[in-house]
Amino acid sequence: MNNLSLINAYKPNKYTYKGKTIIFETKNNKYVYKENNNLELFNYLSSRNFNNYPKIIDTNISEYINDTIYSDEERSLDLISLIASLHNKTSYYKDVTKDKYKEIYDNILSNVKHLQETYNNYFDQFFKELYQSPSHYLFLRNYSKLKNNLAFVNHELDNWYDLIKDKNDVRISVIHNNLSLDHFIKSDKDYLISWDKATKDIPILDIVKLYKKEYFNLNFDNLLKQYFNKYPLKEDEQKLLFILISLPDEITFGKDEFKSVINIRNNLDYIYKTEQLIRPYYLKDEKDK
Repeated sequence: MNNLSLINAYKPNKYTYKGKTIIFETKNNKYVYKENNNLELFNYLSSRNFNNYPKIIDTNISEYINDTIYSDEERSLDLISLIASLHNKTSYYKDVTKDKYKEIYDNILSNVKHLQETYNNYFDQFFKELYQSPSHYLFLRNYSKLKNNLAFVNHELDNWYDLIKDKNDVRISVIHNNLSLDHFIKSDKDYLISWDKATKDIPILDIVKLYKKEYFNLNFDNLLKQYFNKYPLKEDEQKLLFILISLPDEITFGKDEFKSVINIRNNLDYIYKTEQLIRPYYLKDEKDK
């Protein structure tokens, strides 16, 4: 049965297309049609007493939830609490070989080395220019900051690997894997929607992806405190989280000079904001020692 045949069985009087989703209304109710609803995932979540997703009515059809309008700061705190609940209720330890951690280490190290090599080449190229463009000049002025950031990630990566190189298990959970404020709904209870990318992996990946999307708009100092309070991380988990959020996207240069300048400025803003976010945790560790 195709999607319209399934929807028409409900005798709708109105359709609204939103991307790949169809919202349709009947005389008494409102529903959402979305292909490939992961019924196996929702059954598993229900078995773990996590029911914060729209009720599944039929194959690929779920109830429509009316959202409450309130501030993004409040919404983000509710979202992070719900994610902590998801991680708590679905966490378990999985046996892994030491190669698994080495693979993570090597992947991150490869990214760091790529950026270091790329930025060194940029520096050598731009420094030789008699007249630098604004983007090249901005890069040269901040090259030491970029270099120091990568050195920090590299150093912390080695420290992290020393912590876990002899471990043979890892804590995993269901992760939503597509977090944003747009995928959170406040109604009779809190809901997460858009579970298309959900999988089982290390929980901190949800926080990393949310941070990458919303670092400029939300107060992550409060969000991390709330998350850590509700879902305490082990030392190696927290260190890996800070490593992953400290690694910025690559700076690229294009034909549009204005966009190149904005790209560098955004990259630097990301580095400074991340430093301010995680610095108190390192100061606390130094005091504890």
